[in-house]
Amino acid sequence: MARSTTITLLRHAQSTANLKGVLAGRIDGISLSPEGLAQADRLAEALQAITFDQIFTSPLQRCQETIAPLLKRTKQRSVRSKSLLEMDYGKWSGKKLALLATKKEWASIQSAPSRFTFPDGESFEEMRSRLVAFIEEKRKVGGEILLVTHGDVIKVVLAHYLGTPLDLFQRITIDPSSLSTIAFREDRVQVIRVNDTSYLKSTLLPEKRDGHDLGGGAGPR
Repeated sequence: MARSTTITLLRHAQSTANLKGVLAGRIDGISLSPEGLAQADRLAEALQAITFDQIFTSPLQRCQETIAPLLKRTKQRSVRSKSLLEMDYGKWSGKKLALLATKKEWASIQSAPSRFTFPDGESFEEMRSRLVAFIEEKRKVGGEILLVTHGDVIKVVLAHYLGTPLDLFQRITIDPSSLSTIAFREDRVQVIRVNDTSYLKSTLLPEKRDGHDLGGGAGPR
């Protein structure tokens, strides 16, 4: 019988860019905020009983810092993969989301992202293609797999496996440190968890959001 595959998608913990409302993109050197470091510790506590067959991470610092406490506790190893990088926002990288939201292109990103390419960057279709190719390759191996990556990345992946059009992917919310899970069994696919932050007790508060969902958003305030 074919071996089943469970892929858990972890968004990195809250970063300093999330806190400042900046679209970090692929800029390296973006660290976790103090709250993000606390989230990473609670994540390690919540997941330490799980033995992952494979752990893959985005190479960016905020993802490495998120998974570090878990790797230290469990002595498991991770593999960095460029396939899990944040979207390439091109010239928009490093800019304030509040400023970007005033651009005329913002409406296109919200209503028809499938037709948008960031200046000197990547299109949403290109991002989806590289991610789905990566996941389809890993699902053939079977077992329990953890992917540590970014907000927009996870939203696009979930939209694909839910059968949701790419133009509607922004309807999915993915908070920092959230867990989402997809189960594969032969040709059957089930999305069995989305945006789970239940282990982060301090975030179980009434949510306030700034409405700037590009880049995944900063999570509940």
